[in-house]
Amino acid sequence: MGIGNPDFDSYRLSDEQRMLRAAVRALAEDKIAPRAAEIDETAEFPYDVRDALVRSGFHAVHVPEEYGGMGADAISGCIVVEEVARVCASSSLIPAVNKLGSQPVILSGSEDLKKQVLPPLASGEAMFSYALSEREAGSDAAAMRTRAVLDGEHWVLNGTKCWITNAGVSTHYTVMAVTDPQHGANGISAFVVHQDDPGFSVGAKERKLGIKGSPTCEIYFENCTIPADRIIGEPGTGFKTALRTLDHTRLAIGAQALGIAQGALDASVAYIKERRQFGKRIADFQGIQFMVADMAMRIEAARHLVYAAAARAERDEPNLTFTSAAAKVFASDTAMSVTTDAVQLFGGYGFTKDFPVERMMRDAKITQIYEGTNQINRMVMARQLVK
Repeated sequence: MGIGNPDFDSYRLSDEQRMLRAAVRALAEDKIAPRAAEIDETAEFPYDVRDALVRSGFHAVHVPEEYGGMGADAISGCIVVEEVARVCASSSLIPAVNKLGSQPVILSGSEDLKKQVLPPLASGEAMFSYALSEREAGSDAAAMRTRAVLDGEHWVLNGTKCWITNAGVSTHYTVMAVTDPQHGANGISAFVVHQDDPGFSVGAKERKLGIKGSPTCEIYFENCTIPADRIIGEPGTGFKTALRTLDHTRLAIGAQALGIAQGALDASVAYIKERRQFGKRIADFQGIQFMVADMAMRIEAARHLVYAAAARAERDEPNLTFTSAAAKVFASDTAMSVTTDAVQLFGGYGFTKDFPVERMMRDAKITQIYEGTNQINRMVMARQLVK
């Protein structure tokens, strides 16, 4: 789009993307929304939702066509996560984390490794998780202690990773480990570990504020032995791959936050049109109107930023790092403010589990924390501006 010669048609979703949104929304309303409260209450992984997403092909739309996937563009991937998150944030982590876990392979893996692990993901036989963080190396990921040593035709891993989303459910894990302690971040490599590899195990589930239907656990490597060809890229390139991955996958968290916020707004508008006080709908009070107007305005701004960042990711533009961090921060801050306002609009009812907005507020909080806290992402943005 050039100045003075704008192509306005380029700034809208394609017919295919609009059809995709309608299809995912229909599935979400039919199969996922009725289960959302129960998923949150029981804190159990929703295998039925996973199966419904697999049958519809929405569990991992990002996998390229040559490996059996849909080969969806980045905006379409965001739409899938957004529409599922609109009714159930826990369920939206199925497509979001499948992308997070497998994106390093797509970006840096050998052709043989891609052929080995991406087709099972595309078919729904497998799920992928991502293992970067450690208890003493959260935001300071380069300080990790998990080690990997080459022993003949195998790599042997030892260490612990924490906060692993969908741990115990996923079959494959992209794991970052130190292979050369003398070179800091440049001594970190990436590997694919399978749940059946000897020496791999999963710990107990964390007890969490929100996204309770998505298990979060520690994972352990005790002389965990994997074939040498399961390294992702060359030794020492793992941390670079991790950062490139986050440039792409922070968009999914922005989309998740966007969906949560939209769900809260939809519930709020429906409620204020029905709820009556002082003889009229509370939707007729100017103070209430100002609140929902601000909520909708922030959501609309967040949606455009997420989609613009996704378009940059699709083009692999050099300024993607700033834009993806900005989209994640803005959308997650929006989700937190919108869901908090939604609870306020519902009054005492909003503080009960009889209505979905309290769950949405709890779920929204994590979007400000994972895939880089919003404070870390602000540092990422600032460094891009001043470098």
